[in-house]
Amino acid sequence: MIPAKQPKDEAAQKVQVTTPRLLSGLMVAILILLAAVFLSLMIGSKALSFGVVWDALFSNSDSYDSTIVLESRLPRTLIALAVAPAFGLSGALIQALTRNPLADPGILGVSAGAAFAVALGVGVFSVSTMSGYTWFALAGALLATLIVYVISGGAGRKAPTPIQITLAGVALGAALSGITTALTLMNSAAFSRMLNWTVGSLARKELNDLWIVVPLLVIGVILALVISPALNAIAFGEDRASSLGVNVLLVRSVGLIAITLLAGGATAIAGPIGFIGLMIPHCVRWFVGPSQPWIFLYSLVTAPIVLLLADIIGRVVISPSEVPVGIIMGFVGAPILLILVRRRSASRL
Repeated sequence: MIPAKQPKDEAAQKVQVTTPRLLSGLMVAILILLAAVFLSLMIGSKALSFGVVWDALFSNSDSYDSTIVLESRLPRTLIALAVAPAFGLSGALIQALTRNPLADPGILGVSAGAAFAVALGVGVFSVSTMSGYTWFALAGALLATLIVYVISGGAGRKAPTPIQITLAGVALGAALSGITTALTLMNSAAFSRMLNWTVGSLARKELNDLWIVVPLLVIGVILALVISPALNAIAFGEDRASSLGVNVLLVRSVGLIAITLLAGGATAIAGPIGFIGLMIPHCVRWFVGPSQPWIFLYSLVTAPIVLLLADIIGRVVISPSEVPVGIIMGFVGAPILLILVRRRSASRL
């Protein structure tokens, strides 16, 4: 039986009730993000007080503690604020485009493509600058996305199914990861330079590296937000979306560009950090429902909270040494993935 449509006034009332709740939740998430930012600046091998951090940020103090904040912790915190939303939003975008709840830049081979291209650039072309990493990572992400789409049957008349896209992405990602490992083992110097990057890390990065990728990430975010309303229609099927006036081909193309900019740019500077693009959209969907614009907004805010907290854990768990944030995210993400598998409602798009 097809449920009757809601009367317009009832539907409007539902929207009025829901929107304040979503806005309130977003404001709370922003406040938590601000707290996570200050915790990231305060916590490390040497704990600093809130006052010391505040003075370092807003006064001309040249103390040793200020140097720690400004030259070590601030760059990695800002990098987390840039790459985490990119990973989270690219995962939400891929899930929406493919209507596949298990899709993310890692599972679809996008991160593996970026990592392979960077390894190729370092090992074969002796690339050693962040600008070089960036362009190789973007090219690798785009190429991987295109190959997955073609292999899964996207070049034909019928759109590939989510299962086809996932299988093609997993296969390509495995192949590219194997080639990447072979390249790094063949060149020990390149392997030593890439080791920290390969596992995913925010440490030992400079703000100059961040400014290279920020414009690309901003463009990716804008493109994703622009097409987010159309993705609500695509969730009902591409034929239904076309009947509602959505240009599915255009939305796919713009989404492909956004995914490349977001996943490729974030991977270029921080390495292939996993699980963010998979679990963040699922977690926010529990709260906001199926609306893609809200999922995208919440992913932008909550992803850096998770990455900053994971980075803090990595700094203190074996202090004075630290564990790269990519490894911490693996420990955090695996249990959450198991929970997602067991929650049937979490898999609905």
